[in-house]
Amino acid sequence: MFIYILLINVIGFGTMWYDKIMARTGKYKYRVAESRIFLIALAGGAIGIFIGMELFKHKTKKLKFTLFIPVIIIVQLILIRNFFK
Repeated sequence: MFIYILLINVIGFGTMWYDKIMARTGKYKYRVAESRIFLIALAGGAIGIFIGMELFKHKTKKLKFTLFIPVIIIVQLILIRNFFK
């Protein structure tokens, strides 16, 4: 389980890095869909996405990201806590 959580968060972080690079270079054809970013977050990568958002200053002005990514993190932490009880 730990390996999965680590891997999905690395993927989330890398996704934010990749999308930021594509946004800067203007390669909109190769951008990551917002739905895919949220899917990665829901799959357990919300912390990696959040760190990527803050580090790369990417998607930080979009309300749905600044609101829902932290909510997903909180829900996932509660679920993990309850799973290990």
